Amino acid sequence: MSVARLGGAFSKKQVTMMKQYWGVLLVLLNIMCVAPVWAQNADESTGFESLIGELTTSSFKKKAKAVEAIAALDDERVLPVMEAMLAGDLYYQKSDEKIVFKADGESGYLITDVLTGTELGEVGKREVKKIATNNRLRKQLRTQIAGYKLLSKKPEIRLAAADDLIKTPSPEFLQVLQTAIDREKEPAVLKALKVARAVILLDSDNEVDRLQAVKDMDGFANKYTMAMLTQLVRQNEDGSYVEPSALVREEANSVLNGLQAMATWYKFVEDVFFGLSLGSVLLLAAVGLAITFGVMGVINMAHGEMIMLGAYTTYVIQLLMPNHIDASLLVAVPAAFVVSGLMGIIIERTVIRHLYGRPLETLLATFGISLILQQLVRSVFSPLNRSVITPDWMSGSLEVNGFLSLTYNRLYIIVFALMVLFGLMLLLKKSFFGLQMRAVTQNRTMASSMGIRTGWVDAMTFGLGSGIAGIAGVALSQLTNVGPNLGQSYIIDSFLVVVFGGVGNLWGTFVAAMSLGLANKFVEPVAGAVLAKILILVFIILFIQRRPRGLFALKGRFVEG
Repeated sequence: MSVARLGGAFSKKQVTMMKQYWGVLLVLLNIMCVAPVWAQNADESTGFESLIGELTTSSFKKKAKAVEAIAALDDERVLPVMEAMLAGDLYYQKSDEKIVFKADGESGYLITDVLTGTELGEVGKREVKKIATNNRLRKQLRTQIAGYKLLSKKPEIRLAAADDLIKTPSPEFLQVLQTAIDREKEPAVLKALKVARAVILLDSDNEVDRLQAVKDMDGFANKYTMAMLTQLVRQNEDGSYVEPSALVREEANSVLNGLQAMATWYKFVEDVFFGLSLGSVLLLAAVGLAITFGVMGVINMAHGEMIMLGAYTTYVIQLLMPNHIDASLLVAVPAAFVVSGLMGIIIERTVIRHLYGRPLETLLATFGISLILQQLVRSVFSPLNRSVITPDWMSGSLEVNGFLSLTYNRLYIIVFALMVLFGLMLLLKKSFFGLQMRAVTQNRTMASSMGIRTGWVDAMTFGLGSGIAGIAGVALSQLTNVGPNLGQSYIIDSFLVVVFGGVGNLWGTFVAAMSLGLANKFVEPVAGAVLAKILILVFIILFIQRRPRGLFALKGRFVEG
């Protein structure tokens, strides 16, 4: 009924009162609908606080009931509490029985309030008491933690829990696994859960269960399951088999053959990845040498020390930024470029510019400079190797599956090397400095007659090549220890890359670095590290006999002359 029609039957004041009445009624209805949600959240919060307080009791039966009730709550604080209790890091203050997380401090314990997550500072060891557990309670905690993770709302947590159970199978988890399997919707997680159940059922007395367990393992890339299947079909010394059923053994052999084929393929992929990462390191180490050697024809034996200076710059930056390790590596990249680049300019201006056209004297002079720089570093930092901390964002590995794991530090180095290469190519192709450098490379005399300051180009080019070597040192600091002899390990390989790819050609340097990196990775397991180096060196010598200018030779009067 409209307000106009209501006005005919009621007065204006009565209509206004009726509107207010209906408005209040709607508000009350909304409150009644929302109230159960408020009540549920309040009940869960209150329930957690009251149940957590029961853990301070000395009765293990009461603790077990409290743990079971806590595990049934939908609260993000449940899992950390159970894990801390299992690890023996759950305490309570003697003064007010407040439950806290404990961590070791300098003279006592650093404690954190379980309910609020507030850090309460350091207390004496006698001010808090550990919440004791026994074997039965610890077993219950392991089961409850596994069940809580397996039934988590986040698929990655459920998948991680399934992987953990595959590594540490136990019959006590069988029931919770079955519950998780019945509820699971994600195919990848469901497969992992079935394999976790299968690992437990391999010890079953029922042949049907063992056969189904083997079938559930089919196609699941995991080293643990493959090892279990290998053990299952193994023959004992007396001629009997570990698995008595011929049907189960036949199925296990079939599944095992498929897994071995998968493992072989992923091992090949992993070798390619490690070969490319080694090639990326060689690329960073050699690309600066390619520029220096290509433009000036200088055999710089101190190039390895430019790499070393970049690595030590990374170490010093971390000393200056102890509380910002994650950002220190980003600061170290330009810092290493500047330090090594300035050192390269100083070497060129003071020594090398007096020796142009005399390659033997240049080689000897730069070799002497390399020895001086090594001794300088030993005097400042001592001869001992220094360890550079890897930032958190470069730590760990990318788990593709159970057969393939790609470390983040090598993955970032591959990407970083490609970025440096393409950035350098843009500099040489698009900038005025790059134009001058290419002009000097092709014909130094003609470039000088056109007004290009070839001496300035030489100094800047040498500084650019040395700076890039410093950047290579930053990358190497994430793969190995930093020491005075760091550069000597890569100087020979850098020259091999430059000569093999074509002197002064960046594309040739890229192809040569990646080729040598892959060759090293695939030849070393077969021939050994030393023999692999010899074989690769012999190959490059034979190749240079066939193509003296390398894979991609530069063209120009300077080169041809």
